[in-house]
Amino acid sequence: MKRIIALFCIIFPAFVQSQSVWQDKVAPEVRAALNKGEKPALLISFREQADLTGARMIRGKEAKARFVFDRLLATAQHSQARALQLLDEYNTGGNTLFIANALSLDAATPELVRQLALLPEVKQISADPWIFFHGPAETQGTSVAERNGVEWGVAHVHAPEVWSLGFSGQGITVGGADTGYEWTHPALKGKYRGWDATSSTAVHQYNWHDAIHEYSPLNLDSMGNPIGTNPCGLSAQEPCDDHFHGTHTMGTMAGDDGQGNQIGVAPGASWVGCRNMERGWGRPSSYLECFQWFLAPTDLGGQNADPAKAPHVINNSWYCDYVEGCTDLSISGILHDAVINLKASGVFVVVSNGNFGSGCATTYGPPAYFEESFSVGAIRSNDTIANFSSRGPVTIDGSNRLKPNISAPGVGVRSSTLGGQYGGASGTSMAGPHVAGVVALVLSARPDLAGEVELLEDFLEGTAYPLYDFIDCGDVSGTVVPNNTYGYGGVDALSAVQKALAYTPSSTMHPSESIMAAVTPNPASSDALMTLDNLSGETVVTVYNQAGQQVFRQQLDVSGHAVVRLPVAQQPSGIYYWEVRSGTGSFNGKLIRE
Repeated sequence: MKRIIALFCIIFPAFVQSQSVWQDKVAPEVRAALNKGEKPALLISFREQADLTGARMIRGKEAKARFVFDRLLATAQHSQARALQLLDEYNTGGNTLFIANALSLDAATPELVRQLALLPEVKQISADPWIFFHGPAETQGTSVAERNGVEWGVAHVHAPEVWSLGFSGQGITVGGADTGYEWTHPALKGKYRGWDATSSTAVHQYNWHDAIHEYSPLNLDSMGNPIGTNPCGLSAQEPCDDHFHGTHTMGTMAGDDGQGNQIGVAPGASWVGCRNMERGWGRPSSYLECFQWFLAPTDLGGQNADPAKAPHVINNSWYCDYVEGCTDLSISGILHDAVINLKASGVFVVVSNGNFGSGCATTYGPPAYFEESFSVGAIRSNDTIANFSSRGPVTIDGSNRLKPNISAPGVGVRSSTLGGQYGGASGTSMAGPHVAGVVALVLSARPDLAGEVELLEDFLEGTAYPLYDFIDCGDVSGTVVPNNTYGYGGVDALSAVQKALAYTPSSTMHPSESIMAAVTPNPASSDALMTLDNLSGETVVTVYNQAGQQVFRQQLDVSGHAVVRLPVAQQPSGIYYWEVRSGTGSFNGKLIRE
């Protein structure tokens, strides 16, 4: 859903430092760039946020996605109207990013920045820097002949046992935001959602998006020409990988060449992709553009968005390097809003936890440290943690939350590489795709649970096999589960699928007739408030800790609306589960006590 306006340079007087209130909205690095006469690329965030609480009550991924899309788009159109009018007046190009109610600008003059900052609906004006992604911790080339059969990581998560039950990811779409994808690779071509084997033709609209519309200035020479040749160019109209990283990660999710190279966890799944980096250089706006496309894929012109075509699960084996500019919490906040909203739409967001280990508190690159991201650490074949795998707790935002959520094979992982080849790589980048593949297997067994992200997260965490460490990180011992080294432990596809098959929803009532429940704040640093609607007769609110022990119970005899205080302030930090039972059904969720 791009709004592109022709770029025309206008010269204004130098940016004048003053004590004006509007300057508080402008990030220091933006002010510094303007003072030097530069016209920086910017991200504008807006105060208004869409109310998506109703999405929790909607059953069915397509209906949930449509609800979220409509709310986000309407909110952005309303709150960005005057800002877009200013861009028209200043002949400046911009891109509406409704997924987080933000607006990216290709370049901005001092006067335009001042006018935007004076708008009361504008929350913050931040830089949109190019950020280098360091990629895997290690790579190693191999040939097709060096290994055939089921790769060790695929076997380690017990995917073949799930295949034997008849579930290989069929009917499920996985997505990847990365350096792009070599869609013609023998292990990927037949799995690409845009490929029609019957007619031997490919349709790329709604199956591929390129968020790279300009070359990174850090990949340009002094004359402004690209250093070397980018094989994909800009705004590529079909899947293309200018690096190799994306092709490798997609192979682990769904790859299989039909000739014995079973590199993918979910070879029956289809895949779609988005390029968010230019030869390893990405920027917050390109990351956001891919998140937005996954919520509602578009045609190749970026138009006619359709949330019904959204993937079920996406893998994000990248991070926004804090050294390069993502310590700006306003940037992290925009990325966080995007992840929250994408998850609300029913898309399971898998994220690599980072390669900054082996120390504690090394999970600090967004989106890995967000509560709503399902972050993955890397283990070896002997189930020990890789020394590069980042650990919790998360300290960058003061939350001390536990990370990663879970662990998966991430050392010596062989998968597809450029030129139709195969190669090995190590990193949490290689671990995350295993988990995305497991999600696809679970959903192929229970397609009726598509869009129920928190429930799926509980399945994976609850069935992970425990892994322990002798190092204590933060206030959490390495000898308890979950811990800040492995999270809940190693992902187990077979156990997760078996749990999904045995699951019986506690309420089968129509959403409009069911309980509506919301807990705020969440995460909570003190007591939380639960707002309840659609109650009928006797209602019981219960809160359990991770061990399944009841820590709170309250019985109500009301109809309609009620507010209940959840007294978690005296409880230890961690994850708690709440359940509401009433005559109109039942509802449950997760509460994080910071």
